[in-house]
Amino acid sequence: MSQFQTILDPTIHSPEVKDFEWALKKRVVGQDRAIRRLARIYQVYKAGLAVAGRPLANLLFLGPTGSGKTRLVEAAGEVLFGGPDSVLKIDCAEFQHSHEIAKLIGSPPGYLGHRETQPLITQEALEAHYTESLKLSFVLFDEIEKASDALWHLLLGILDKATLTLGDNRRVDLSQTMIFMTSNLGGGEITELMTGGMGFAPMVPADSRPRLDEKVERTAAEAAKRKFAPEFMNRIDKVVVFHPLRSEQLEQILEIELGMVQQRVLETAKGRFLFRVTAAAREFLLREGTDLKYGARHLKRAIERHVVYPLASLLATEQVSLGDVISIDWNGSADGLTFLKEAEGALIPVTSPAPDTLTEAAAATSDGRELSLPVATTAAAEVPLERTSSSALPKHGIPAEKAGNEQR
Repeated sequence: MSQFQTILDPTIHSPEVKDFEWALKKRVVGQDRAIRRLARIYQVYKAGLAVAGRPLANLLFLGPTGSGKTRLVEAAGEVLFGGPDSVLKIDCAEFQHSHEIAKLIGSPPGYLGHRETQPLITQEALEAHYTESLKLSFVLFDEIEKASDALWHLLLGILDKATLTLGDNRRVDLSQTMIFMTSNLGGGEITELMTGGMGFAPMVPADSRPRLDEKVERTAAEAAKRKFAPEFMNRIDKVVVFHPLRSEQLEQILEIELGMVQQRVLETAKGRFLFRVTAAAREFLLREGTDLKYGARHLKRAIERHVVYPLASLLATEQVSLGDVISIDWNGSADGLTFLKEAEGALIPVTSPAPDTLTEAAAATSDGRELSLPVATTAAAEVPLERTSSSALPKHGIPAEKAGNEQR
């Protein structure tokens, strides 16, 4: 090698893409490979090397239900645009008959109800969340296998030429769009492969997991090839297989979900308080919320049933109030959760911090860590943030996270 040559490293991402990938990993658990692939596509877009005259990416997400396919797309919208509503989501279960395609592109002139049927995909809808620095849109076709052949044929032109002609002959440009399609194809076969453990993945040695993951990916890919025509699969840039969640990943999801519940409590108007969940209570929630067929969604339902509903009753009956600290523990004799008031009025109202700082407090409190939040210096709505009572938990500062990338 010449002394004037420099070794380059193409694996390094730009700081903006690194932040994007880091923020996705905080929101989506157990699908690091899918996150890395999405980050690479975003790097190509930021570098300006996307293929002209085609969508920025055509991605097919495969895997069992509850593994995070839709959640990853929504998380990308949260990171880049501030909310999941930035994703133009199309539920393909609504297009199981060919005539229902009019709900997507609008009815042609002369058809009954032409003016009353507004298309879902329009140029205005795609550009609704554009910013000066980021002219990008996400379109999600959820559960694509449920759509009629008419929608698949319509997608052929979109995926290849990035254009769509509406019923009134208006043309929609999708060249600045990432198109995502999700499907549960192969989910049943993948479920049969996954046995043992907590019901989410087999307890196999670490050196055996790559072989199992490879078998899962092959099963999902073969199911997609059986369902979709070759010309459809040939327009897909990348098929990404989402793997069933393992027990340790489910524990991470539990902490995230409890943190989000704490944030909901802090944002209520009637009473803002902190709660902590003991280790025994978390194990109970994991037992109740683990189901191989339904993935992480079953855990969310268990949290709603065993945590959110009781907290709502405590709020409605004024058993808890502003500034209280609640401990949630497992009662072995009743095989359920008990709610104890550890401290009453242990928090005093101060100015509101940033919403993401509240989320950090929620995540920390959910696993029993003791903390207080920094006091803002500007006037804002009052919320309980800082402990002052000697019976309250001691104070520890929490560093601010990177703006725009925190766990929601």
